[in-house]
Amino acid sequence: GPDGAGGATTALRARGGAGAPQQSPGGAAGGGPAEPTMVLRLKFLNDTERLARVRPGDTVGALKRAYFPGQEQQVRLIYQGQLLRDDAQSLAALHLAPNSVLHCHISQHSPAPAPAGPRTSADPVHTALNVGSLMLPLFVLMLAVLWYFQLQYRHVFTATATTFLAGLTLLFSFMAFTMYRR
Repeated sequence: GPDGAGGATTALRARGGAGAPQQSPGGAAGGGPAEPTMVLRLKFLNDTERLARVRPGDTVGALKRAYFPGQEQQVRLIYQGQLLRDDAQSLAALHLAPNSVLHCHISQHSPAPAPAGPRTSADPVHTALNVGSLMLPLFVLMLAVLWYFQLQYRHVFTATATTFLAGLTLLFSFMAFTMYRR
């Protein structure tokens, strides 16, 4: 539930804080006592902007956790037309310049109903497939009945009607063959 997600977020934030460059000897050796910070511009769909102060060593996930707590799963960050999918990727790897613009899209759907979403959207697809699979036998039956009547009551069918029926049968056979060959 939401309480569990909140607890996980705090745990992640606490763990991220423990690995900050000021406290880790590796970070101190690499970039001095504190890594330099830079400002990024987070731009939203409604044209509002928010400034984010980050370090090049921060990851995309850390940026989402810091500026969108509790909404990490719904936030999509886009930089130069590319969706930043990998939360473990560092900002330095993206070659972000200071004042770079990151476009932010916050989806209104919470991650909990996401598994239910595909199931409900798959239902119309399955019904469409079922209707589609019924169409073939229906057309075969209809053509068979028409051919039966054509052979039993030949005097009722004109030459045009017989030609049309033969053309329809050929067209249907060709379409069925190309559909089921895939």
